[in-house]
Amino acid sequence: METISETLAIIAGNGRYPFAMVEGARAAGVKRIFVCAFQNETNPDLAKEVDEIEWVRVGQLGKMISFLEKSGAKHAVMAGQIAPKNLFDLRPDFKALFMLAKLKRRNAETIFAAIADEMQKAGVTLLLATTFMDRYVAPSGLFSGPKISKRIEDDIHFGYEIAKEVSRLDIGQTVVVKNGTVLAVEAFEGTNEAIKRGGSLGRGDAITVKVSKPNQDLRFDVPVIGTQTLETAKEAGIRAIAVQAGVTLLLEREQLYDLAHQYKISIYGVAP
Repeated sequence: METISETLAIIAGNGRYPFAMVEGARAAGVKRIFVCAFQNETNPDLAKEVDEIEWVRVGQLGKMISFLEKSGAKHAVMAGQIAPKNLFDLRPDFKALFMLAKLKRRNAETIFAAIADEMQKAGVTLLLATTFMDRYVAPSGLFSGPKISKRIEDDIHFGYEIAKEVSRLDIGQTVVVKNGTVLAVEAFEGTNEAIKRGGSLGRGDAITVKVSKPNQDLRFDVPVIGTQTLETAKEAGIRAIAVQAGVTLLLEREQLYDLAHQYKISIYGVAP
């Protein structure tokens, strides 16, 4: 960890996750933070919080690797996602095309693993995406909001089993359930859209469950919920949000806690 405390590179996607990562890294004593940011994804305000920022398009692997090499960082973390619509607008450079051509199967896990290999060749080790994020990890049991009833608890455990199976098939990591019935399964559209779809079918009192994939590589992707998730859940009529404890990150933790009480939405951590 001594080397990490000198310089860290962050590959930053959208949302508040990159900001929380910067805050956690600074608190851990990191002195210099370099960020590789994506156009039309990363919040421009992040530039004010770090030492240097480089803007790239999604798919510019060569430019990203060059920036990491110039930064002098020996360790990097990925923080934040890329919107699905921008993945459809992917414009890979030559380095990315060469990398993709070698993949027999192209999904998020294989692509990110290949990117990690390219980073390692450049002397940069990709750390777990939960590094510096201990204070944001979801606890077991009720985190905030009203006490859950037996019916909701039953739906949570039912939804957890379904979400684990769906994520094992690499379809998505979120489901919406009500009274033992699956209302929505997340696919390419993302968590918030799945919540909206399930909530409209549930007409109130539906339950959202979000988990990690079995044997998930936590360097690339961790389950995350934040205030936007809660706002979406409120509009969709969701009664409770259950997450996998120990791996899910609760971003904007204090605001999330307060909003859950205000909106009367339970946030519950399920122990694996």
